[in-house]
Amino acid sequence: MRTGGVSKLAGRTVELVGLRANGEEFPVEISICTWRRRLGVEFGAIIQDISERRVRESRLARLARFDPLTGLPNRSSLQAKLQQQVEEKCPGTLLLCDIRRLKEINDTMGSHTGDALLHLITLRLSSLDSKQTFIARYADDEFAILASTAMSPREMETEARSVIDVLTLPYEIDVHRVHIEVSVGIASSDDQEPDHLLARADMALLQARKPAGSSYKIFDTEIAGTAAARRVLNDQLRRATHGREWELYYQPQVRLTDGLLIGLEALLRWNHPERGLLGPADFIHVLERHFGAERVGLWILDESCRQLRAWRDSGFLVPRVAVNLFTVQFHAKSLATDVLDALARYGLEPTDLELEITEKVALNSDGHAEANLQLLAEKGVEISFDDFGTGFASLSSLKQLPVTRLKIDRSFVHDVADMPSSAAIVSAVLSIGSSLGVDVIAEGVETEQQRRQLLALGCATGQGYLFGRPMPARLVRAAVRCIS
Repeated sequence: MRTGGVSKLAGRTVELVGLRANGEEFPVEISICTWRRRLGVEFGAIIQDISERRVRESRLARLARFDPLTGLPNRSSLQAKLQQQVEEKCPGTLLLCDIRRLKEINDTMGSHTGDALLHLITLRLSSLDSKQTFIARYADDEFAILASTAMSPREMETEARSVIDVLTLPYEIDVHRVHIEVSVGIASSDDQEPDHLLARADMALLQARKPAGSSYKIFDTEIAGTAAARRVLNDQLRRATHGREWELYYQPQVRLTDGLLIGLEALLRWNHPERGLLGPADFIHVLERHFGAERVGLWILDESCRQLRAWRDSGFLVPRVAVNLFTVQFHAKSLATDVLDALARYGLEPTDLELEITEKVALNSDGHAEANLQLLAEKGVEISFDDFGTGFASLSSLKQLPVTRLKIDRSFVHDVADMPSSAAIVSAVLSIGSSLGVDVIAEGVETEQQRRQLLALGCATGQGYLFGRPMPARLVRAAVRCIS
């Protein structure tokens, strides 16, 4: 500086601690610049109080690590904690807790009740806390409890039961007495891979979700074997998508009085190179969660529209085709665009297509999904609610989604002629459909007796083996000609 050189701080920004007149310290940012003039080098500086910026940065840093609603560490913090335990060579036990019915509570009692419930769950989990336990909100309806010790199977069982006992006690929220169910997946690990413990607990949770009510599952060799088989199936599904092993079969939907064709439902089949033709029961549970599900769903949509166009161009006037949506499609922001583009690509009208959604899919509906379906319904696309009557979400979903057709689940149709309870449920669904102004179709019609009983109850349309099994596109025309 004294020799006339340029400061090393020139062009840079540095932070220092300033001192206010009252003695309070505060962060200061200083930007220094230099320039040469006839008399030598001159300096300038901009000094700025960055206290507010530091508060905002601190808030953002906290949001990156903590859940804003419950104040608990979030998924990222849990993963960091798992990594820390590995670096410290500390074994661990992880419990993943799924809060069931949370979506239903939000829908029926309001989001404020759901938020209050999450706060109370956090307090109850904290009451189980110890210095050796790390609690996090892992997802919207999942909490994680990480212990820094590797528990024995008996200890894990005791821990899981304690969590379920504490969380399933009734909650008093405003005027509501709220009951929840909890599924717990638990795993213990002393290896050096943080992802392994998380994956094992997640696989155990998947098994714990299967039975009704609250339950827990400890990761064991059986689950490990299932997981290995699942990985193989995942690899094969990836190959199936790239190798064009998918095929659509079609099942007739008819008028019950005379068998007149009213539509065809497109059903996915897998031409497996080693196992032959596979139905959905063999793969759909994995495909739904597979990264390629959206791509397969878009292919089903496109192929159904292409086939409908081909039938009509050949003089076979199929009234409409019904397509099942995967969960990932239902939530995609591009759903309406994808559907309308497929229809336009083959010169079809919106009324030529029906989209089928299951209760499981509808249960997790959000603003984007509802807006997309509303737009499609306004354009004329039919929206069908599949497997209606098999779960608690059905009635609440009818209020939110622009449904135009209800499908009576086959479990009720199977006994409709023999069990008064099944006939009563079918009659109730028909009444709901009539009151809402939506059509009703019965699935799984297999006998003439079932057809007659459905007609007697007022059901006009049906689908099932009595009218035709799912069949390849090339066989549809001849089969439908026989029944119509």
